[in-house]
Order: sequence, then structure tokens, then C-alpha cells
Amino acid sequence: MARVVGIGIQSFEKLIAESCFYIDKTDFIREWWENKDDVTLITRPRRFGKTLNMNMLERFFSIEYEDKGEIFEGLSIWSDEKYQKLQGTYPVIFLSFADIKASDFSLAREKICMAIQKLYSRFDFLLDTNILKEEERKFYNKIFSEITDSVASCSLRELANYLSRYYEKKVIILLDEYDTPLQEAWVYGYWEKMAEFIRGLFNSTFKTNPYLERAVMTGITRVSKESIFSDLNNLEVVTTTSEKYESSFGFTQEEVWEALKEYGAYDKRQKVKDWYDGFTFGKRQDIYNPWSILNFLDKKRLSMYWVNTSSNGLINRLIKRGNRDIKMGLESLLKGGILKTRIDEQIIFSQLDGRTDAVWSLLLASGYLRVNSYFIDEEWGRNIYELTLTNREVCFMFGHMIDGWFRDCVPEYNDFVKAMLLGDIKAMNAYMNKVALVTFSYFDSGTKPSEESEPERFYHGFVLGLTVDLSDRYVITSNRESGYGRYDVVLEPKGQEDCAVIMEFKVRDPMEEKSLEETASEALLQIERKKYAVALESRGIASERIHKYGFAFEGKEVLIKS
Repeated sequence: MARVVGIGIQSFEKLIAESCFYIDKTDFIREWWENKDDVTLITRPRRFGKTLNMNMLERFFSIEYEDKGEIFEGLSIWSDEKYQKLQGTYPVIFLSFADIKASDFSLAREKICMAIQKLYSRFDFLLDTNILKEEERKFYNKIFSEITDSVASCSLRELANYLSRYYEKKVIILLDEYDTPLQEAWVYGYWEKMAEFIRGLFNSTFKTNPYLERAVMTGITRVSKESIFSDLNNLEVVTTTSEKYESSFGFTQEEVWEALKEYGAYDKRQKVKDWYDGFTFGKRQDIYNPWSILNFLDKKRLSMYWVNTSSNGLINRLIKRGNRDIKMGLESLLKGGILKTRIDEQIIFSQLDGRTDAVWSLLLASGYLRVNSYFIDEEWGRNIYELTLTNREVCFMFGHMIDGWFRDCVPEYNDFVKAMLLGDIKAMNAYMNKVALVTFSYFDSGTKPSEESEPERFYHGFVLGLTVDLSDRYVITSNRESGYGRYDVVLEPKGQEDCAVIMEFKVRDPMEEKSLEETASEALLQIERKKYAVALESRGIASERIHKYGFAFEGKEVLIKS
């Protein structure tokens, strides 16, 4: 009989004690311990078992569970007598930043301080011992009053001090989802304040801490050393391209195949692979995200499980307000294309608004892109990565995200698309101006809205919308130059019942064109001069089945001519 699938259980002990479905990842304990790294930072996409593995580490090493190792019986780690003796022999501090989400710095800081207070409460038995000196008792009590920045910054180091003296052993520190408050800070505009606060805490906890045995941090991103980890020279960073802990997070294909057999779904393995495979850690390919697999085993149907566990707000913002290259890159990826780019695994949040490769780096770290291959640019000595969308689930997620861009004007957007395919120019103008009025600023940078950049951002987002909505009926190609020059879009029908569409976009130049109508006419002339219809006609599409449209932009006003 198949085991019960416990959805969302992050307690290792509960998972094992209640005989829920579990794939043995206890070798992670052995591998981490034998690597002997002082401070390890492991980055993996969300819902890849980071919290469960951290809870497993705490349950294994914490002296609170001394002589309670029976929960590990039958698992890989327990086959080694050396590790049976190691279990339950260290004081452990376990802290999670997963819930540190706030729209302003003061609230985020308050939540971090509350997490520290809760941590101190777990060890308040120290106040009943002779371990603490008078000044240390005063410090302990400060944690429960108003915590200043200086008190907060050294709070974990001091707690490690007290515990190491009480147990006469150095402390293991586990920090889960370390980068959640940092991502929130960037999204809501208080990055500098949060970075300074976190930098002080991390420096005291992980660098100048003589009471530290070892530490593990987990997160989604590797925040740049200059931002957070300055002077932290004992940090071992394990990203998705590292070979350490390749199979410790996520399910391998062999593990997934065995699970499908257990739950009578082995015949669906190819569909499961298409939907949920595609992650690569180190040299290990065919890694599946656990959240989607668990939900599939439980519900026996394919659906968007992993990508729907978060608002994807950061990703949505980066793509929606991104520059031309980002939208063009995503357009190519949605068509199954390959993106060639530099990747810097150190995420520098201040560069996300300006550097395209920083955005792709974040999307790779977050699991939305996968590495097909990479090569060295011999001229510049840089690694160039070839990236694709990870799998079908991710592809659908981006499609839903792009649909959401037009959510505030869905009827007008849908009616515009219908009018465009029918050749109804009057309706096209009416609906497009409503769509543009609502969405122009939505596609701009948000911080410095620009009359000049709005049209470009808009029509790149608009073409992405067409790519998602019409990909089942049309092959959509676009060939554009930088700036506000030529931006032609061709919709070639896959069947005989639809007409082809050619669109040309131009922003009015007051120095060259007297009116918006003249700009639209110039866009139409360009279609003829460049003979864009020839390729379609050569493939058997009659000229009367080709609709040609010139789009002219001025501010938030749009005029379309045919």
C-alpha cells in the first residue's frame, strides 16, 4: 500500500513518525559534516526541501534530542555507527527568515527582532543557571525590551556564547531562507537599510564568532559578497552550478520513477517528466521539484503546483518593467528558443533594473531557467550560458503572468485581438487606445515614468501577450532594431482559415512627421518598401489574406492604419 503523501510538512520528525512519503536525503548530513566547511551557504529554488533538510540537521545534531536517534533508524545515515554516536551531541541554534516579509523597513526589522526574541525564549533556562554573568543577564533581558541595532547585531553570537559555555561545546547555527528579507527590501525600496542591518548581524554571527562550530545558511539567491558578506572569508557558497550536494535537494529521476511505481502512475512518467523535470544541480541533470511531484502523487493530475506556491512578484516586476532585451529574450524563450547570456551567480540587487544579465542570473537561481550548456568566450574570457525555460510548468506560469498584465483591460484586449484578425480597423483603434491608456505606465519602470520609454515597453509587452494568446494558431515572429526604429511583427497562420497579419510600430517624431496620421502612414509604407509580405506569399498565403497595419504612438495615444 502506498504511503500517505503529507503536503507541506516541514518537520522531519513528523514526516518519519507518521510514515508519510519520504525520499531519504539523510546522506546530506554525512556529506556536509565530512566537508568540514565553517560556514556553508546553499542556494536552491523555493520548495526544494531546504527547510526540511535544515530541520533534519537540527533534529540530528541538537543536544535536545540526545539519545533520541531512533527516528533515523532505517535511513541511510543510521547505517554508519560513527554517525549514531554523533547524533544529539551539539547545541544548535535554528532560525528562519522565511516569514520576514514587509513593505517597509521598520516592520521587517521588527519581525527579525521578534524571531530573535522567540529564539532566546527557547533557551531561557540559561537564566536559572550560574552560567550568565550580571552583564550578560542584562543583555539577555534587553532582547525582550527594545532591541537596538547593536544588540540585534550581536544577539546570535552572544546566544552561541552562552550555549557553548553551558554545554561546554561550540554551537551549530542554522539560518533558513536568509535572503527573504533582502528580496522584500529590494521590491519595496528599502534595500540599503536592510542590507546594512543584515550585514552587521551576519558579520557578528558568522565571522567574529569564536563560539561557532559550523553553520549552514539556505536561500534562493547568492547575494553579492560586497552587499552582505563583506570580510566573511570562511564562507563556502554552493549554488545550483556547484557539484556539492547535487542530489540532496530535489528528487532525481530514479527517485521519481520509483515513486510513480509506488502510486500506480508509472505509465504517466513521460508527461510528468515534460511538466516537472528540467532542473540541473552541478553535473546532475533530471532533477525534479519535490512540491509538484508530491502534489501529483497526491492528486494524480498534472497541474501548475510549484509555480503557484508564490506570488512571483519579484519575477513579474523584473519582466514587466524590464527593458527591450529582457522582453525580447522572454519572447524567444516562450517559443522554445535558447538564450545566450553571461551569468553572474552573485546577485547584485542594485543592478537588476539596469543589467539584463543580472535578471537572467536571478531567473536561473530561482529555477525558471535551466542551463543547456555553456562555453568560454575566448575573446573576453567569460562564461556564456545557453539557457531555456525549465519545463512546461514554468512555461505555463509565464503565460499566465503575461495574461495578467492586461487583467485591467481584458475585454478591450480580447476585442482588439479579434478585430485585428478580422481586419476591423475602426474597432482596433477604439480598443487599442483603451488598452494603451490603462497599461502604458504599468509597463514603465515605476520609479521614473518616461513618455519616451512607455511606447517601447508597451509594445514589447503587447507582443509577448500575442505570443502567449495566439501561439496555438499562429507562428509569431518579430524582427526589430534598437530604439524607436523598425519593429515589425508577423503572424503567420498555422491553418488555412486564418489570415496573416503584419504590424509595424513607430513613435511619432515631431521633427519629421506633422501628425500621428502621417506617422501611421509611414509605418504602412515601410511594410511595402521592405516587402514584408513576400515571404508569406511565397509560402502560399494569398495577398488578400494578409492584413497590414501601421501603428503610430504619441504619448498614450495610438493610431492604427491599414
